[in-house]
Amino acid sequence: MILSGVNRAPATLLGAAVAGVLLWVAAAHIDRTTSGGFWAAYCIVAAAGLVFGLSQLRGTGGHPPAMLLLGFLPVLIVAGWVIVAMQPNSSWLATHVRSWSGDMGILDVVRSVGTWLGVLAFGIGATLAGVLEPFGRRRVAREDERLDEHAADEPTTAERHEVATSGRRRRTSVR
Repeated sequence: MILSGVNRAPATLLGAAVAGVLLWVAAAHIDRTTSGGFWAAYCIVAAAGLVFGLSQLRGTGGHPPAMLLLGFLPVLIVAGWVIVAMQPNSSWLATHVRSWSGDMGILDVVRSVGTWLGVLAFGIGATLAGVLEPFGRRRVAREDERLDEHAADEPTTAERHEVATSGRRRRTSVR
């Protein structure tokens, strides 16, 4: 599926959400101390990357405002929340985020997903790039789309018909 314009933003959010769930499954439900669990967890992380990458397939268009609101900001809030909660030295903000996570009943999820801090930070940067993507690209016209200057100088059929018709009217009104 190729996405363009405003459709890309919800696809990015969905891709990030599915990737987040896969990261949570790999961290919370897979025992990485065994060889099989180790490989299963990292295959799930690779699948999360694949899901997110597939959500970025698009055509030539982008919609930066929609991408900012529906793609980047939700990812920034959720991933940033986990990153702040998992910082090693407790600060006022980290203590409050952990406390609020406990109050909301999501502290175990935050801790599980916090296993993948590098992946979360990467996701923040990747979605920010999606917001900026259309600004750096210029559309290059294909050879068959370039202006044919000779044809552009010639009158259109409607213009030729108008000239021929107005010439007849002048001749008939002169008589």
